[in-house]
Formats: sequence, C-alpha cells, structure tokens
Amino acid sequence: MASQELRWRRPEPGDHARIMAVIDDWWGGRSMRAMVPRLFLDHFRGTSYIVEDPAGDLVAFLVAFDSPEDDDVTYVHFIGVDPARRGIGLGREIYDRVASDARHRGRRRLAAVTSPVNTASQAFHRSVGFEVGEAIEDYDGPGEARVPMTLNLD
Repeated sequence: MASQELRWRRPEPGDHARIMAVIDDWWGGRSMRAMVPRLFLDHFRGTSYIVEDPAGDLVAFLVAFDSPEDDDVTYVHFIGVDPARRGIGLGREIYDRVASDARHRGRRRLAAVTSPVNTASQAFHRSVGFEVGEAIEDYDGPGEARVPMTLNLD
C-alpha cells in the first residue's frame, strides 16, 4: 500500500487503547505495554504520529518529544509498525516526517535508545541513517543496558 493511501495524523489520548491492543503482538509477544504510557499521547501529540489505513486500522505510530534539556534534540521514545506492513518504507517515512518537523522547530538531531538484544531495531535505525553507539550498562537501572542512537539532521 502506497503511503499516500494512508492517513497520517497526530495522536489523540484515545489512541492509547488502540496502541495497547497491538503493541505486544507487534513485538512478537514481548510485554511492551509499559513502554508507552498514555501520558505520551496526552502531552507529546504535536511531535508524534499515528498512521492508519483507509479502513481506519492502526498500521504505525511514533512517539517523540523535544528535549527540554537540549534544544538541538528531538527524542524518539517509541516507533511501531505493523509486522504485516514492514519492509515497504513506512518506518523510514515516519522518520522522514519526524526529522522534517524537528528541523522546522530548529532541532539538529534525533536521539533514541534500544536494548542491546534488539538487533533488528539497531539494523533498522542504521538503515535510516542513525549512528548506533555502544551499549551503556545500567542505563535504565541495574542490568538494563541501552544502545544510544543518533541521527544528525544537518
């Protein structure tokens, strides 16, 4: 399905239930619900996206926000694409839109983190131009390493 046939919009708080209904399945049964609390849809709608097909089904989402500590950075907290729609450029297009929005707001970098075991995420982010760093041990607490990823927007 071409992306022009999809509906791109900003999320609303009511979209949280839709994301919760698919998120664990989209991650192969891994429990990911805690990673996207509703507060992100309450407070970061203007920097995030929902993508729907013509029938209104959720096909992708991205949650991001501008860093209040670093005026150059938009932080991408979570990106999800329906596994049945992966490999057609949808994830890349979401990032292109987020990058364009961030540039428009004067931001110079996108930043994200992922788990060291999530090599698929690391490979995807490399494919869209992110620099993938080395794992930082205990980033999210004891035993919770994360891999930093950065995309320069200049």
